[in-house]
Amino acid sequence: MIFITGGARSGKSRHAQELALQYSSSPVYVATARQWDDEFRERVQRHRQERDERWTLMEEERQIGRLPLAGKVAVIDCVTLWLTNFFVDLKQDIDACLQQVDELLQQDATIIIISNEIGMGLHADSATGRKFTDLQGWVNQYIAAKAGTVILMVSGIPLTIKTT
Repeated sequence: MIFITGGARSGKSRHAQELALQYSSSPVYVATARQWDDEFRERVQRHRQERDERWTLMEEERQIGRLPLAGKVAVIDCVTLWLTNFFVDLKQDIDACLQQVDELLQQDATIIIISNEIGMGLHADSATGRKFTDLQGWVNQYIAAKAGTVILMVSGIPLTIKTT
């Protein structure tokens, strides 16, 4: 498992896709985004156009662990949007959200997981925002501890911060 984290627009998705193509000529892209509005639908469309015919697209808002990924190379983009779906649907139940992470990590596949370091930005101005920032931080720590490689993206530059 490779975990790629960083700030918004730091190059995480691009780097993950480049890595996936080094491991497989036909990787899987797992999109977790829920398309909340028109602006986000346009963003999703731009992401789709970045990938060519070598990629298989799977869209799954919540049950990533149940996807048929065994033996494949898969990019999971991204943990933050995936957690948002659980956070909203499970009425901000942190424990229930954390339980969903293990199902993803049980996949018998080469998984490249993308996440965001939202705690490195502005401090959330609401209790809900702070609760989500905490959840994101805990999940990032958990995934990073289990990953063989952890990469921090800074201004388009990958910094490997863990290898096993």
